[in-house]
Amino acid sequence: MSKLVSALLITATLLLTASHDSKISLAGTCASNCGKAPLQFTPGQRVRVQVVNRTPRVLKLQKPSITDPISLSPGQILYLDQLEGTEPNTSLIFWDETGRSIEANLSRPSLATLRVELRPTWRVPGDRSVYIQDDGRINVL
Repeated sequence: MSKLVSALLITATLLLTASHDSKISLAGTCASNCGKAPLQFTPGQRVRVQVVNRTPRVLKLQKPSITDPISLSPGQILYLDQLEGTEPNTSLIFWDETGRSIEANLSRPSLATLRVELRPTWRVPGDRSVYIQDDGRINVL
């Protein structure tokens, strides 16, 4: 009888111990808390970039080695064509000449358009560029 009681106590202890550590005993997917999928285009796809100035100040932007700095007035929308996947990695840099921080919010309003909304932010130093890689991935730096 004592062997049976001992065996039951050991089994109950093992079962209770395993159920308290839910990280080990429960497996799941990230379906409920994975976050948003990263923004990406098909490699080689022609991408049209739409830049919108949502700040109260004039901003400057430039596609290095392609354009001179361009002024973008508050509320103005600028379209930049051509960004193809056959072009090596490319970037679009932007800045506020008064030194204030800017945040770049990216979206994809259509299959071939990358929308970059530039907004003021308190985060220092803020965003400085959008980097478009030739494999279709988009990074904000």
